[in-house]
Amino acid sequence: MHPLTPLITEDPSAFDGRSVLITGGTGSFGQAFARRLLDRYNPKRVIIFSRDEQKHFALQQQWRDPRLRFFVGDVRDKDRLRRAFSGVDYVFHAAAMKHVHIAEYNPIEAIRTNVDGAAHLVDAALEAGVKRVVALSTDKAVNPVNLYGATKLCMEKLIVAANSYSGAGGTQFDLVRYGNVVGSKGSVVPLFLQQRDAGELTVTDAAMTRFWIGMDRALDLVLLALREGLGGEVFVPKLPACSVATLAEAIAPGLPLRAIGIRPGEKMHEVMITEDEALNVVEYAQHFVVRPNFSSWGGPKREASGAPRRFTYSSDVTYQLSVEETRALLQEFGFLPAPRA
Repeated sequence: MHPLTPLITEDPSAFDGRSVLITGGTGSFGQAFARRLLDRYNPKRVIIFSRDEQKHFALQQQWRDPRLRFFVGDVRDKDRLRRAFSGVDYVFHAAAMKHVHIAEYNPIEAIRTNVDGAAHLVDAALEAGVKRVVALSTDKAVNPVNLYGATKLCMEKLIVAANSYSGAGGTQFDLVRYGNVVGSKGSVVPLFLQQRDAGELTVTDAAMTRFWIGMDRALDLVLLALREGLGGEVFVPKLPACSVATLAEAIAPGLPLRAIGIRPGEKMHEVMITEDEALNVVEYAQHFVVRPNFSSWGGPKREASGAPRRFTYSSDVTYQLSVEETRALLQEFGFLPAPRA
């Protein structure tokens, strides 16, 4: 599946008159999602919720849209969330501590943000009568080998279980799960582009593989979960992948590579669906949906199209991009100049 193929056909009226709040709204995803909502839809309000005052200030100078609200707050503060959620229809939860090594050195801080923050969000959404919540997860939550992944796994469990508290007809909670967005903060692509001028790229392991997802497709996935989620479901996109060696050759052909070894908490290959989870998966042309394995709430249930089967969806078994395909994608994403006609 081409990473730029849209996952949905957008409904321009989907957010008419709705109040939308994005936690972590000043981050890469939050800014891109807010921009799409303002450009393509007609929401009543788009609330950027974040503790980063400086980014709030910068965005206020950049975006002059009367529908925007800039709400300084932290998901660790339940009272602040309660105030922010007043009158909100849809919440998109992107706030998190995301850097693996920082979470390892500051474990309590990661737990307070990623786990306690999710619990606070659930309580505030239920008390405020929010209609829908879509939370962002990561491949690192699957069979986690680091604290960051473990906190995101806990977040997933909290979000799924929240449907039991709201019951049929109450606030509905769903999730999306994907890997690193190409070019986002911490992505290897900007690092390789920076190192290219120095004449050498540093790689953890040349055989390591990673999924490819662009920001537009990540936004599509969130909108798909909002439109089609039935409660407690995890939406996972079908994506191609490539090795670190392939990526390096696409960015800097022939440049020497210096291996620095896998960093603590890293995996050789990303996993987005485990063999055990696969028994609850419904497969579609462009994505998977992981159904909740425990659901005590009422409401509709997604029916499987066939008998359950065991499989693992990881970056070493999906479609592998060639150097030429990877370079073409980098050009389409805007990280490399387009070829001359």
